[in-house]
Amino acid sequence: MMSGDAEVALDAGALLAESPVWDGREGVLRWVDILRGEVHRYDPSGGLDTHSAFGEPVGAVALREGGGLLLAVGRGFATVEQDGDALSWLWRDGRGDRMNDGKCDPAGRFWAGTMADERHPGGASLYRLDPDGHVEEALPAVTMSNGLGWSPSGETLYYVDTPLERVDAFDYDLSAGTISRRRTLVDLRAADGRPDGLTVDADGGLWVAMAHGGAVRRYTSGGVLDHVLTLPVPMVTSCTFGGPELADLYITTASEEALHPGAVDRPHAGGIFRAALGVTGMPATPYRG
Repeated sequence: MMSGDAEVALDAGALLAESPVWDGREGVLRWVDILRGEVHRYDPSGGLDTHSAFGEPVGAVALREGGGLLLAVGRGFATVEQDGDALSWLWRDGRGDRMNDGKCDPAGRFWAGTMADERHPGGASLYRLDPDGHVEEALPAVTMSNGLGWSPSGETLYYVDTPLERVDAFDYDLSAGTISRRRTLVDLRAADGRPDGLTVDADGGLWVAMAHGGAVRRYTSGGVLDHVLTLPVPMVTSCTFGGPELADLYITTASEEALHPGAVDRPHAGGIFRAALGVTGMPATPYRG
């Protein structure tokens, strides 16, 4: 039985915190504030959080095998050699308004999608960036590309297009980086909130952040709900496992007022939360380009 409460790890005051990834090289949590165009480095050992700003919305951050970071930024992909460096653009031609969530597959390819205004459904896409720099439109006709994660075997890709209010599964060919046989794994239309980011634990369980729902919901690989972690703020955006043993679930949140002018934020909205639940995650694969 999983147990444990979410505590405030960092009262960050972010507008839209997202894309948490544990950097085991330095023992820090990388995360982004999309609306401020910032990439953050949070060191839980000393509580210090620093950031670099890039002047464009940053949807996701990933580690690079040779050092530095890879960003899904603006409507494309760029690298930075180290914190504070300028962007080195790889590609800038994504469909939609901006890049959103992204993550590396177990072979070191980077997957990230764009998002479009929901009044224009299908105006975005999910892209795959190969280590050689080639970009492939892997899934067209997306509206708000969001959470991604792979099963421990790498044979299944889990994916969220938020307005569909579900988690889909694809068969994943790890050698080719291709997807097939899309099906609905979890129907979330009756749940509070809408699915946003997600992570997969070492046992194959899916942890799905529920924006407007104030919770992270865990599902088995068969799509059965078996745990709900509630948070004191409604805009729960994503999560990942971190810490020395990958035993801490770090959860990003957003300011409701920033996303919905006129709303009143609750205390710690836009903060980073942490919970120890008796399960562990998998190390983040770096981009191998």
